[in-house]
Amino acid sequence: MTLLALTDVAKRFGDITAVDGVSFAVDRGEVVGFLGPNGAGKSTTMRMITQYLEPDRGQVLLDGQPVAELGRAAKQRIGYLPENNPLYGDMLVADYLDFIADLRGLAGAERKRALEDTVPRAGISDVYYRPIAELSKGYRQRVGLAQAILHRPDLLVLDEPTEGLDPNQRAEIRRLITELGKERTVLLSTHVLSEVEHTCARLLIINGGRLVADGPVETLVRRAQGAAEVYVEVMGDGVLDALRSLRGVVSATPVATPTNGRVGATLSVQGDGDVRPEVFRLAAARGWTLYELRQAAGSLETLFRELTSGVKQP
Repeated sequence: MTLLALTDVAKRFGDITAVDGVSFAVDRGEVVGFLGPNGAGKSTTMRMITQYLEPDRGQVLLDGQPVAELGRAAKQRIGYLPENNPLYGDMLVADYLDFIADLRGLAGAERKRALEDTVPRAGISDVYYRPIAELSKGYRQRVGLAQAILHRPDLLVLDEPTEGLDPNQRAEIRRLITELGKERTVLLSTHVLSEVEHTCARLLIINGGRLVADGPVETLVRRAQGAAEVYVEVMGDGVLDALRSLRGVVSATPVATPTNGRVGATLSVQGDGDVRPEVFRLAAARGWTLYELRQAAGSLETLFRELTSGVKQP
């Protein structure tokens, strides 16, 4: 069942169109990656979802109702971690979360349960009574996540939650996001493509303010033109020139092999056709000895470059 829906949403800042007619829907329980180059409209879209900005056109719907009409009731169902993660450095973590609990209207037993559940889940028990200004970047991100999930929102909107973290910190935050995704809907913006592959089942790509892709991660990668690479290892004469002459082969890059006399090459293939049968027939016709022939999976990085290159950002 659809929890969040955007219909023809647009936003301008003066002469600049930041978001231009974006529409998509997210079901309950989905963890969705939201990708795009800098200036593509990701953060602006997230700010409209969380009511920090109002769309100039279109609607943001929560359970079929416009968030603009729901007002505070919508905010109570949405958790948001902005890209800049604004925190009060002179406050203790405990005082800051008490402050957030006040803003969220949490009181009594409900407040106590929310804090007892959120603090260990976010992994901030060890720094609970420390000033935020003294925390590492990783712990500050954890505190930001804690404030976003304290009120147990139905929808969690995370804008670059692992920006500036080291690999170990990224892994911990990614693990936490994966856990949260089991209980609620998550919209995750990130520049780290491996995070999308590890945490998201579905992918949205925005470019130039417009949505250019929407679908399961694996499906989108498979459809990416130019994503296919084929590795060939043979023994014979004139291998590279012959491989380059095959229809659909854009390039044949030599690859060193551990055995003298063999020629290894990586073929970049245009389109979604399978060139391996042609390579096999070529090897038979030329009298080559074929040792290896395999196709590498398309990459999310290739897909991202293909869909976002050549479009001027607003």
